[in-house]
Amino acid sequence: MNGEKAIPRQRVAAGISINADPSTGPYFVDGCDTLVKLWARRCAALEGRTAHREKEYGIWQSHSWADFRERAMWIGLGLRKLGLKRGECVSILAEDSKEWIYADLGIQAVGGIPSGVYSTDSARQLAYLVNDSDSRYLFVGDDEQLDKWLSVRDDMPGLAKIIVFRSDGLSGFADDRVMFLEDLYDAGRTEAELNPGDFDDEIERSRPEDVALLVYTSGTTGNPKGAMLTHSNIMYSISTAPDTLLMSPDDEHVCFLPLCHVLERTVSVLHPIAIGSTVNFAESPETVFENIREVSPTVFVAVPRVWEKMHSRVSNMEADSTWLGRWAFGRALGAGMARADAELAGRPKSFGVTVRYLFWDLVLLKNLRRLLGMDRLRRGNTGAVSISPDLLRWFLAIGVRIFEGYGMTESAGIMTLNSAAANRLGTVGRNVPGSEIRIGQDGEIQFRAASCFKGYWRDNERSADAFTADGWLRTGDTGEIDADGYLTVTGRIKDIIITSGGKNIAPAKIEDRLKASPYVSDAIVIGDGRKHITCLIMIDQETVEKFAQDNRLPFSDFASLTQVREVRNLIGGVVDAVNGDFARVEQIKDFRLIDVLLTAEDEELTATMKLRRSFVEKNHGALVDEMYA
Repeated sequence: MNGEKAIPRQRVAAGISINADPSTGPYFVDGCDTLVKLWARRCAALEGRTAHREKEYGIWQSHSWADFRERAMWIGLGLRKLGLKRGECVSILAEDSKEWIYADLGIQAVGGIPSGVYSTDSARQLAYLVNDSDSRYLFVGDDEQLDKWLSVRDDMPGLAKIIVFRSDGLSGFADDRVMFLEDLYDAGRTEAELNPGDFDDEIERSRPEDVALLVYTSGTTGNPKGAMLTHSNIMYSISTAPDTLLMSPDDEHVCFLPLCHVLERTVSVLHPIAIGSTVNFAESPETVFENIREVSPTVFVAVPRVWEKMHSRVSNMEADSTWLGRWAFGRALGAGMARADAELAGRPKSFGVTVRYLFWDLVLLKNLRRLLGMDRLRRGNTGAVSISPDLLRWFLAIGVRIFEGYGMTESAGIMTLNSAAANRLGTVGRNVPGSEIRIGQDGEIQFRAASCFKGYWRDNERSADAFTADGWLRTGDTGEIDADGYLTVTGRIKDIIITSGGKNIAPAKIEDRLKASPYVSDAIVIGDGRKHITCLIMIDQETVEKFAQDNRLPFSDFASLTQVREVRNLIGGVVDAVNGDFARVEQIKDFRLIDVLLTAEDEELTATMKLRRSFVEKNHGALVDEMYA
């Protein structure tokens, strides 16, 4: 244990029935011990209320909980008619939509196991996931995703049927193995009419120990692994939410991260079912900021890159404003910082600090939040990768509260979380009630709770390796727990840099400081086995292009932008500023700018915007060699 004490958290009942011992089950939410039973209860109680909103021809359309149940029922019974057996997997390859969630719950309701595939995955990756999960049925979103299957169809001989959500662009298309969602609806509707009680009977057959979801890890170090999450895992995770999150049936969410990732699945499927709130689907990742402004969500959860992008946009607006606008924003931000610092330090806010903030909030900050779509926000959350504390402090200063948390696929979501009642910047908060957390002998964060997964699909060896000998989940992350139980994640064990001089350096904290700059989108610190550390940096395209245009610097594309001397000097200034915060051995001695834009379609970046460190170092090895020449 390396001298660290395991930190337990007790449950505080919040209208939810749960066993006192976190190591046993079942776990009940409103008398239900499986997700599909709880979902059926919500659909019956909230029949006419809005469950989902989606844009159609530029207009937001509402879809009720009754719609949710009906269409999920048709999908579930339709698949059963096609031959789906309980315990079999069904893959879903599509962009976020209400149909994605209809399929998710419909599959589970008849005992199937939904397995999401990232819409950015290649045809080769699709074939691997379908075959690894033994999926006999595959949902695809549109003609683009159908093309992926068509290009590798012979590599997936086990697939019996492919169901297409949207038929646009497929007029006249015919294939014996392909059907459209409307045809599946018709089959399910007929089954429901012939056997009116079957769907409810299937739901009642669900058991806490059944595998509810197969969630594949993002594969930062190799092929993804399929984590089996049971209904018991999910119900325990849901049952902790009222103790850690401000939740309300009136909440409005915006769904835009991939639904096959455990973070978005928790935010846009599990929590709305738990509380009965409404999910709004962004039109696409490119329109998410516009959609946020239209919806003005009360709850918004995003990975750090989205919050960083929002900060960059405000920085660009500030640079474009008049000298009076820049002066006013500086004063408003200063007032907000004074208030934020007092709040974070736990000090009473003085009369002067309060009055100054109220003035600038009325004059400027309230309008800024409205412009960002954050004017109704009660709670913002961030996770998946670390975020700069300075960025969280900046958002708090403008009146947007963001709480950092920590979790993983194998823990069925949240393990630790900051909250309005207990928030400490620079940490990922305290462990959720009913769980325990400790630091192992090698500095690894280890977790124990009823949410910890059943194991990896068809991989007993790696399932065993995921736990310690005494049953704690191994996270693969290093961290520290302070005297008040707040966890700080210091990096990945596999990412720790050991220089040729024997110094251990955690790159994450240096990279986070670099990414706090609006000019830096991402960074990878390098130096394992080397005399000193260097860095590969991805510039923020929008902000740096703005800098170049304002300073009349010529460039033709992104690659040429990275070669502009003044741009390199700009980033050099960021590096110098960050170096000042670290010891000499941790300071960056040289850097290079990556001259291509990384996207989720590239091997260097996962669909959840995590850099695959090994891929980046390999693909840009020439730049690394140049820095150490």
